[in-house]
Amino acid sequence: MAHKPRKRFGQNFLVDHQVINQIISTIAPKRDDNIIEIGPGKGALTFPLAEYLEHLSVIEIDRDLISILEAQNNQKISIYNSDALAFDFNQFSEKLRIVGNLPYNISSPLLFHLLNYKDNIIDMTFMLQKEVVERIVASPGSKSYGRLSVVMQAFFDAELMFIVPKDSFDPQPKIESAILYLKTKSIPLVQNLKPLENIVKLAFSQRRKTLKNCLKSKLNQSQTKIDLSQRAEMLTLENFVTLMNDYEKQNRN
Repeated sequence: MAHKPRKRFGQNFLVDHQVINQIISTIAPKRDDNIIEIGPGKGALTFPLAEYLEHLSVIEIDRDLISILEAQNNQKISIYNSDALAFDFNQFSEKLRIVGNLPYNISSPLLFHLLNYKDNIIDMTFMLQKEVVERIVASPGSKSYGRLSVVMQAFFDAELMFIVPKDSFDPQPKIESAILYLKTKSIPLVQNLKPLENIVKLAFSQRRKTLKNCLKSKLNQSQTKIDLSQRAEMLTLENFVTLMNDYEKQNRN
């Protein structure tokens, strides 16, 4: 069954078998793993991955692609016709391992959505735009370091595993991709996502300005031991936790 990739779903289908094998090696699936694949497409990763598992759940928004997947009649695979951005991952009770080739146009919102289910996630292995992966794994002081880096690294150990060349896809995207591995921290740096998100969003709201300027309506130097003459990109994760706690103290009063 022919399927024309849909731009609105950000569809670029993986066709490189060597890359598929590398992704499976990164996932290192065990037979009883509870793996959820987001955006299986035509099943390039789905069917090879299912060979290693007793069962595989997949989430796909495109009904035409679901027809292609169903035509294989693979009894190991359960298909959920849903938008992953609105999907309730709590319906899976066991600890989850989530994988997928994420559409570039929804990758950041989807990562933030998945943070809501972090307590039920063991790890995640995603193919993403290389630039997004570089932002997630970035260290303080680098140009790529920002909101996504701080929030994701507060809850996950993040690693760029390998680069995926453009010619591994059909149609070929304009940008390079990379495989990101996220392992949920046994003890997260913070318990609640929202306060951290609030302070990080404010801190990086004007990257070229100092924290003193970005936070002036919420926090001043007398209320925190963090040096507010710095820019946000210079702060470590631990610095942001301190800043968050100081911000919370002021906003509780």
